[in-house]
Amino acid sequence: MGAMPIPGTPSRAELVEHLVKTRIAGDVATPRENNLSHYRQLSNGVRNFWLGLELGDRWTDEQDVLAVMAERVGVNDDPEYRYGQDTIDPELTVAALERLAARLRKAADSKQRVLFATGHPGGLLDVHRATAAALRAAGCEIVVIPDGLQTDEGYVMQFADVAVLEHGATLWHTHSGEPMKAILTAMEQGGRALPDLVVADHGWAGYAGQHGIDSVGYADSNDPALFLAEAEGTVQVTVPLDDHVVSPRYYDPMTAYLLSEAGLT
Repeated sequence: MGAMPIPGTPSRAELVEHLVKTRIAGDVATPRENNLSHYRQLSNGVRNFWLGLELGDRWTDEQDVLAVMAERVGVNDDPEYRYGQDTIDPELTVAALERLAARLRKAADSKQRVLFATGHPGGLLDVHRATAAALRAAGCEIVVIPDGLQTDEGYVMQFADVAVLEHGATLWHTHSGEPMKAILTAMEQGGRALPDLVVADHGWAGYAGQHGIDSVGYADSNDPALFLAEAEGTVQVTVPLDDHVVSPRYYDPMTAYLLSEAGLT
């Protein structure tokens, strides 16, 4: 592909161009039929697609889900469009990054305690790690998770300041809210104050928001739950992007822009 990461911090226009070129946004790899399948399964109550949230019976109409995704992500809003290319609007991605930056700036200004976690270590681990390092440098406490936590899927561990799911010496991709539940439950049982902010994705972000913690994160066009949660106010910011592109380095300009906007560079 030859889309080299931009050295330094891109301008807004340069970032939009980079997101499209690397397919983090624009014409993304996730096809329309996959998006619609996930929207349908969420609306049918399949829990794996709820990402740690409790959506009740508020999103049982697939068209309502599609409408939110068209508004917040930029997927095609036509219910009759069933197959082919789908899109993430890079302008919506950057606008969400700017909202996320404002919440990070608040965390830095107040020296808040922040927990990072990812269900997408192959794509987003370094985005979270770099953000954690910047917040620590600004005086935030990066929450250290309790030892010895486990879920049905594997062990809950912390790697480069980011909570992850580990199984068979491998970092796992997970949609589950159970790992975050394990962390917060252990913190409560140990008498530890919960984080002021969770920066995450997938079920890690969903469960934290559902639990009443300020939660922000990233989600793909086929993961509607966090965007519905943002619409309902359960999750504060959800950034739309392809959460696993060809190279994790492609996210570097996005991270640089985020941290610059947050005043953390």
